[in-house]
Amino acid sequence: MKSKEGRSSNIRLKGSYITLVVSVSLVLFLLGALGLLLINAKELSDYFRESLSFSVMLDDNAREADMRMLQKDLDAKPFVKSTEYISKNAAAAKMKEELGEDFIAFLGDNPLPPSIDVYLYAGYTGPDSVAKIEKYIMEYPFVKEIYYQESLLFLINENVGKISFFLLIISSFLFLIAVTIINNTIRLSIYSKRFLIRTMQLIGATRAFIRRPFIVQSAFHGLVSALVSMCLLIGLLYLVEKKFFLLFTFKSIDLLALLCAGIIVSGILINTISTFFSVNRYLNVSEDQLYI
Repeated sequence: MKSKEGRSSNIRLKGSYITLVVSVSLVLFLLGALGLLLINAKELSDYFRESLSFSVMLDDNAREADMRMLQKDLDAKPFVKSTEYISKNAAAAKMKEELGEDFIAFLGDNPLPPSIDVYLYAGYTGPDSVAKIEKYIMEYPFVKEIYYQESLLFLINENVGKISFFLLIISSFLFLIAVTIINNTIRLSIYSKRFLIRTMQLIGATRAFIRRPFIVQSAFHGLVSALVSMCLLIGLLYLVEKKFFLLFTFKSIDLLALLCAGIIVSGILINTISTFFSVNRYLNVSEDQLYI
């Protein structure tokens, strides 16, 4: 009879541990998914910023050597990601392809000037930075004008700021909710062991001695939960990249490693702190309050 009760108790205990690990894993998975969204939001905004180019229109009479010198000078600048030289003939061929007809035959001449398309790094696509770069390039005497979609650039920069602020607020709320859920789950787990804590107190165990096994076990559960959530995130990452490869590609290994480390630290730290305060609560209550 006693052996059956012991087995039943062990089964319930293991079931509570599994429930705890699953609950914490799902919460950490949500936090990790939000982290992936934040990482990719930055990469996506950088992608759109860096895909915008501005065209440096050159004088028709400019020497080939001078134009190539300008291109090399721009390539050497830290704010330039890449450049592309487009000759008059290449510009005419591109325009002909877009229009679907030979406009040169109609006009009798090629009016398109040679140009250099300049692509900037995302950190230099702000209006102030672009204005300084534009002023620098215009110092070359054979540069006629610089063309770029100023309204589109302003729209992207403005919306990126709003989206980042919105995601920051959502992240803060979700983190608080996650901490609350994990804390309540651990409190329920400790509540089921409140009589064990009281028994250990009655036989003279110190507070530190009583807390230690609970904290070690909780830290272990936090680690297991973090590993489970990371496996779920890897699966999510695989599905997202497979379905939306062109828009969502997570190539930032350093950021992903930092995210994984953050999940592990969060799982262990939140579990440990919640367990510490939950155990302390039952170390300080009277015997009558144990039955409430």
